[in-house]
Amino acid sequence: MTEPMERRDFLKVGTVARATTEHTEAHVAFSESYQASATIHVSQLYDNLYLLQNAGGNVVLQTGDDGNLLIDSSFALSAPRILETIARLTPQAQAGGILINTHWHLDHTGGNAEMHKAGFRIIAHRKTRERLSTPQISMLTHESIPPSPPEAWPEIGIDERLTIWRNGDVIDVKHIPPSHSDTDLSISFSKADVLHMGDLWFNGIYPVIDEISGGSISGTIHEVEKVLAEVSASTKIIPGHGPVGGKDELQKFHAMLTGIRDKVAALKTQGLSEEAVIAQKPTAEFDATYKEEYMKIDALVGVVYRTL
Repeated sequence: MTEPMERRDFLKVGTVARATTEHTEAHVAFSESYQASATIHVSQLYDNLYLLQNAGGNVVLQTGDDGNLLIDSSFALSAPRILETIARLTPQAQAGGILINTHWHLDHTGGNAEMHKAGFRIIAHRKTRERLSTPQISMLTHESIPPSPPEAWPEIGIDERLTIWRNGDVIDVKHIPPSHSDTDLSISFSKADVLHMGDLWFNGIYPVIDEISGGSISGTIHEVEKVLAEVSASTKIIPGHGPVGGKDELQKFHAMLTGIRDKVAALKTQGLSEEAVIAQKPTAEFDATYKEEYMKIDALVGVVYRTL
């Protein structure tokens, strides 16, 4: 498994990716312009399980007599609207509950402090707390990210696995070894037959693989293969971004990852430099199917090249 980047490697990324950041910086600026006002799209996954889609990562809400359980908190500016949506869906429920972060990125944890103030206790992988409480580097913009306020830090840390019995279901929270990042969790609901994969899966979108946080193409492919071996054809699978899908869509995502990996590996074996491999357009056969929404394609190919 590829180790987290050292400073000399990060400087190389900055050199190679400098021309690729215009797209991602524009996306981030656009996101910030509508985080506070973006419509929260609600869809029901099960009797007491809802998907809340907004400007940030996909949020899931479980309701019931045991109290709310929330997966991810989106951007900070989106949090008030998410709380309004929760109140509308659970008018009789007590405030607060449990919040589980799938990983540390701010489009999934930015609303943590607001949720904490609303009475949510935050659970995450141990490394998520480490990353939220210390300065980080953005994989997309290559800029420094200051620590989040202490109110946003998880109170309960997971190393490998946690089982929660809540609102008539069994929730299995599992650590995903370094793949998209080194902080990822998956959350499954047994009775509802729903799995939230966080940013291990981007449905219909080219993924962000955060090598600065320990992510790699090899780890991503390996962990997606493990999920494919475990889920059934009926399981509703929630990606970190994009629409709800199932095993067929996840299989196609896996085929895209392995296809790009194999092309890049073959070119790298021939002795081509990272820049030369990028120029060969190894994603071409998938470009009509997968959107370049978060990470520019050339930057993704660079990550694949470096993390084989």
